[in-house]
Amino acid sequence: MKELLILSGKGGTGKTTLTASIAYLAKEKLLADCDVDAADLHIILQPEQTERHDFVSGVKARVTSDKCTGCGTCFELCRYDAIILDEKAWVDDFSCEGCGVCAHFCPENTLELEPNHCGYWYVSRTRLGTLVHAELKPGEENSGKLVSLVKQKARKRAEREGVGLILVDGPPGIGCPVISSFSGADLVLIITEPTKSGLHDLKRVVELSKHFKVPAKVVVNKWDLNREIYYQIEHFCQGSDMELVGKIPFDEAVVDSLVAGKTIFEFKDCKAAQSVANIWQQIEKNL
Repeated sequence: MKELLILSGKGGTGKTTLTASIAYLAKEKLLADCDVDAADLHIILQPEQTERHDFVSGVKARVTSDKCTGCGTCFELCRYDAIILDEKAWVDDFSCEGCGVCAHFCPENTLELEPNHCGYWYVSRTRLGTLVHAELKPGEENSGKLVSLVKQKARKRAEREGVGLILVDGPPGIGCPVISSFSGADLVLIITEPTKSGLHDLKRVVELSKHFKVPAKVVVNKWDLNREIYYQIEHFCQGSDMELVGKIPFDEAVVDSLVAGKTIFEFKDCKAAQSVANIWQQIEKNL
């Protein structure tokens, strides 16, 4: 079983669009959306949910009895301003870090630490195959743990279905969720754009892939919008021994296909579709 991880150093480069397009071209595969903070692969694939599971990670303080006297001990000790005192105490979930100081020092033992329900992970059917994806609640942390969980469940599901490829839509940036997504990856496909921020963030992801010793290839999206920076990206790839496997031209058909909720191959034959098909031919040889 092989795992292709698609990353971008920043949001908005076309990572999810490319993932969905490759999903159309790849034959036996399973999809995993690891952008758990702001997942959007489901917008294109329009999944039919078959499983929903809770994601629980960390703890939060809770007032668990009516014995609170409003003494203010927890209010004074909390360094995160998570305790609201109004005759009796109650906890602001968004501010609570689960440190446990309030529960430890409460003279009436009315505060306890309880498991924190952070979000959900799902298994869904789509027209392009099984999709394992997740949703982190607003303001919650531990997205790296949720990414690890999604990948773990995706591998088990892929083994059960007997597919040979897991196609992972990774998170943007280089933070904890991205680091978690590197686990088990056989190849990383980095998509960037010809802007200064695109080049800057490409360098960071390349450095990360080298640190974890995972082979990586580069794709430039909308390369013809700024040819000067495109040539800078090309020069950087040559100097970093990083193969540039393709460039996708700006094509309004891509926007139209997204509005229609389809991949570019399902929408119409266009310049961008031809470029992605060529890119997939090269990537498939490396898997």
